[in-house]
Amino acid sequence: MNQRLKGRVALITGGASGMGAAHARAFAGAGARIVIADVADEAGSALAAELGQSAMYLHLDVTRSADWTAAIAETLRIFGKLDVLVNNAGVLDGGPLGSFTEQQWARVLDINLTGPFLGMSAARAALIAARPASVINISSAAGMQGVSGMHAYTASKFGVRGLTKSAALELAPHGVRVNSVHPGGILTPMIAGAATDAPAIDRGDNTLGRLGLPEEVTDLVVFLASGESSYCTGAEFVVDGGMTAGSTFS
Repeated sequence: MNQRLKGRVALITGGASGMGAAHARAFAGAGARIVIADVADEAGSALAAELGQSAMYLHLDVTRSADWTAAIAETLRIFGKLDVLVNNAGVLDGGPLGSFTEQQWARVLDINLTGPFLGMSAARAALIAARPASVINISSAAGMQGVSGMHAYTASKFGVRGLTKSAALELAPHGVRVNSVHPGGILTPMIAGAATDAPAIDRGDNTLGRLGLPEEVTDLVVFLASGESSYCTGAEFVVDGGMTAGSTFS
């Protein structure tokens, strides 16, 4: 069995389904102990039961600082430390200017951007204590280029990209690396439930001509959580099937 993460403890938000669940399974397979954090209690508990003693489920609303404080405290109580934080929780919502509401805007920013900020704030001391530690912030190809009609989503994912860099600069002297991952269209429940006229970033309009699989992102996340990426911090890692490479003309 691959033991690239043996002895490491990771907290993965949005870990009950989609990419988060793929990350949790891969981390467990690589020898890590995992905290699956989500608001989907039934799915999260089922996944933790599937993974056995190496995993536990915690209810965590990433927009609530009190939830974050409690989650970090429980992680330390059960597993004794926290080596890896994966800020994976996110939502997809969009609409044209003039009809996309302030409430929709606030919800996307709260989950996609404020969530990682609160997470890194709450986990800072624990990560430093476990050094060398790693934070992996899941952004998007929409954090590398604009997407028409997806104003809040694009703003949040560009924000995660910037937050990653400022946190990497602050935490590097303390032995904590911080990187962002930028998936393109990945076949997850969030994408499957999107409207058929969803923007190209979610339809798989890219150089490879298909949607990606969660596991194709997970391999990169495992790398960033491991010591193999010890010289990587403050960087963007794009896994988008070539979407951001540009356009081809015939």
